[in-house]
Amino acid sequence: MHEEVAAYVLGVLDEQDHEAFERHLDGCPECQAQLKELSEVPVSLDELKHSPSASEDSR
Repeated sequence: MHEEVAAYVLGVLDEQDHEAFERHLDGCPECQAQLKELSEVPVSLDELKHSPSASEDSR
């Protein structure tokens, strides 16, 4: 379960795995800490997707 934190944050787990991970998360401080650390990843990825690339900046 511990290796599924990133997949959970990115929303790529199927429904069954998502539910199983949430049950695991309730009692696992290690995964809770990892989840807290990774919670900003989707926001950061979205910001990168909408920002101009370095090559566009040099024009």
